[in-house]
Amino acid sequence: MTEALNITIDTKDIGSEGRGVGRITMTRGEIHNAFDDQLIANLTQAFRRMDANPSVEVVVLEAEGKSFSAGADLNWMRRMADYTWDENYKDSQGLAELMHTIYNLSKPTVAVVQGAAFGGGVGLVACCDIVMASERASFCLSEVKLGLIPAVISPYVVKAIGERQAQRYFLTAERFKAPQAQAFGLVHEVVAEEELVEKSNAMIAGLLSSGPQAVRAAKSLIKAVAGKDINQDVLDETAKRIADIRASEQGKEGLNAFLEKRSADWSVGSSHKTKSTSEQSDS
Repeated sequence: MTEALNITIDTKDIGSEGRGVGRITMTRGEIHNAFDDQLIANLTQAFRRMDANPSVEVVVLEAEGKSFSAGADLNWMRRMADYTWDENYKDSQGLAELMHTIYNLSKPTVAVVQGAAFGGGVGLVACCDIVMASERASFCLSEVKLGLIPAVISPYVVKAIGERQAQRYFLTAERFKAPQAQAFGLVHEVVAEEELVEKSNAMIAGLLSSGPQAVRAAKSLIKAVAGKDINQDVLDETAKRIADIRASEQGKEGLNAFLEKRSADWSVGSSHKTKSTSEQSDS
């Protein structure tokens, strides 16, 4: 059987020397990158390893084949049909943990969607910070057609597309195309199929051009203020965060580089020197 994941860390092709792009590629195109409990566990482990690896600054989720991900694997669904309530609850916690891990990763995540994303595949997309999609990409929250609901992915999908669109697409399981997904807020940019790699790499290079600590702090900031009332606690928290980053070594380097009209040395304040690595998962 084809290995389900390919994991690489690249420090050469994109961005500055020694600044890594971690790529997690789903490689079972022959079954439309459908996932089961084992792939879910392997994806969770892969994202956690990327987050813990000091050589990785951006994490990319992509897929081979015609589809990004068809959601649940048929054999896995056959096993589910015979599960007890307790077994279903335990099984569902694995997918919930994967979504939570991706959504709360400290580093920026980019999903590159080249084809169809169904069910849990939409959840993977919704959990990533930035989504680049091909014109031929399509999306479907298909669970109700199987007598199920998109439960564990719902917090992330509703946050991405809004309650109003969720009311339609959760209930109807209609398929929607990339431009609609962009209008809903699920996708950030839709590009021609032949330009997807180039445009995605440009987005990644843009992330790598900024201060790595600042990018992570900006990501954390969004979650800290989203949905909050603008009260004294928020004012104090945001003032503390800007003071922290201004006082940091990278914050000082960035400001000085701007004032001196030179490129910033983002290795300042970094506790590591990175090397190019490549590793294969044994999933």
